[in-house]
Amino acid sequence: MYLAKMKRKKGTYLAIVKAYRKDGSQSKKMIESLGYLEDLRVKYPDPIAHFEGVVREMNVVNAAENATETLTYSKNERFEEKTKPKNFGYAALSAMYHDLELDRFFFNHGRELRTQFDINSVIKMLVYARILWPGSKLAAYEDREKFFDKMDFSVDDMYRTLTYAEKYKDSVQVWIHQHIAEQYGRDTEFVYYDVTNYYFEIDAEDELRKKGLCKEHRPNPIVQMGLFMDNGGLPIAYRLFAGNNNDCTTLLPLIKSVRNTFGIGKTVVVADKGMNTARNAYYLANSRGGYIFSQKVRGGTKELQNYVLNASGYEWNKDGDFKKKSRQFTRYVEFVEEVEGENGEKTEKTIRANIAEKQLVFWSRDYDRKAKVDREKVIQKALDIVKDTSKYNKNNTYGAAKYIKNLEFDDAGEIVTLKSKPVFNYEKLADDEQYDGYYLIVSSRYNAPDQWMLDHYRGLWKIEETFKVTKSDLQARPVYVSRQNHIQAHFMICFISLVLIRLLQKKLGDQYSTTQIIESLRQIECVRMDMNRYIFGYFDEVARAIGAQTGIDFTYKYRTLLDIRKALGKTKRKGV
Repeated sequence: MYLAKMKRKKGTYLAIVKAYRKDGSQSKKMIESLGYLEDLRVKYPDPIAHFEGVVREMNVVNAAENATETLTYSKNERFEEKTKPKNFGYAALSAMYHDLELDRFFFNHGRELRTQFDINSVIKMLVYARILWPGSKLAAYEDREKFFDKMDFSVDDMYRTLTYAEKYKDSVQVWIHQHIAEQYGRDTEFVYYDVTNYYFEIDAEDELRKKGLCKEHRPNPIVQMGLFMDNGGLPIAYRLFAGNNNDCTTLLPLIKSVRNTFGIGKTVVVADKGMNTARNAYYLANSRGGYIFSQKVRGGTKELQNYVLNASGYEWNKDGDFKKKSRQFTRYVEFVEEVEGENGEKTEKTIRANIAEKQLVFWSRDYDRKAKVDREKVIQKALDIVKDTSKYNKNNTYGAAKYIKNLEFDDAGEIVTLKSKPVFNYEKLADDEQYDGYYLIVSSRYNAPDQWMLDHYRGLWKIEETFKVTKSDLQARPVYVSRQNHIQAHFMICFISLVLIRLLQKKLGDQYSTTQIIESLRQIECVRMDMNRYIFGYFDEVARAIGAQTGIDFTYKYRTLLDIRKALGKTKRKGV
């Protein structure tokens, strides 16, 4: 690089220029435009001398960064101790963590508690490990040396942090929401809600861990998690509920909290049929925004079933594999609400109301095929039970029993032998098959266009996929901690981890799955060559994309410890 002095009409113009060869020809590139000599004299007595000095310093730094070093080694050199590779991929997670200023949040709360250790360091370690190497808290602690960050705390300090962190599970959600809204934008015109559960490998219940309807059909105690997600696929808030709570009872407490605490006003709640109860529909229809729910056709009223199966009124698409029709309908709801009087006494009040609702029913050939494929295993199981009941009991006939006549169980769950042998119920099968492919969506926006309802209901798959991420990529289950405050802290760590990986996915334009992103970051490791140098052995297109969005260069094969620390330092520019 050199200082160029260019003659122009207004005088001498200074610029820092780099000369290089391209395709055998000499080329130049302007590195920095400085300005006219006379203007620069206002600030510098001798601008030429000053900027020639700047150029010399830039050349020294550039030469050092691009210097070629010779590494000598002995063929007889041996490892003196166990050498573990270090991870550098977590630099991308560090960038997301510090963008949300989570370091400041936990650092400030650590000061309030006056702990002798850094709570923020513990939380970072647990979050990064949850994403890269999900497992127990103890395993994360034992692997903490994989990170370059200073993590000077004991295993007892880690468990103390779990005790403290539970107190901040709600405030950290608000903190994250506010930072995402400011830096990335929140689209809350529609919010998506769903519930899943997480099992514990224990037998005894407690206040939180209760036996309930487990989605994996396990007999273990579970906890329920309700999760809200925005229209862009980013998590907003979560709450844990006792495992014996019905899914439908979790919606109203959390939406009220989200609206009051998070400042989210008018919003349409989108959820599946499990949330479509009289109480939920009444509350949301009479609040800001409203709802879009799916609704059962099987098990619905006879009038509804006749409307769905009546061929008149349907509009077909040009391929003949999709049809739909809709109507405005007055829905009658009735439920009992507990009301607290002025004297504090609680009484029951029956609420009866009519809700103006839009019903949209559609049939899809793909849904029809999927329903039949999903049912095939159940049918085969039912036929096998009929053939030989000795192999089955109440626990392992799940789903198939409804297609068998004359099937009864004793108090122990064993199949009872009756005079009439079990037979396959073909009438029940035929009744179920007539509804294959049909789907019903309802909304309190009774004037809403059909396509509006379809488009926004289809967004519910994002939250279902989010739960898969927590259970597979982040391995939030089974839960190995036992104390209730530690359980709450565990899910707080999982929530923060989910937010970071979703934000990173969003930065990448949703080009890559969370599994691809995590696998790439996990493999960006390095091994120490000597006291100051590290060699890297992995790079891929995902790493290139992540680097482009976060400003972290993952292309280097060799780095000094100083270079690595500088790169990590840049990811913390918003931190304390």
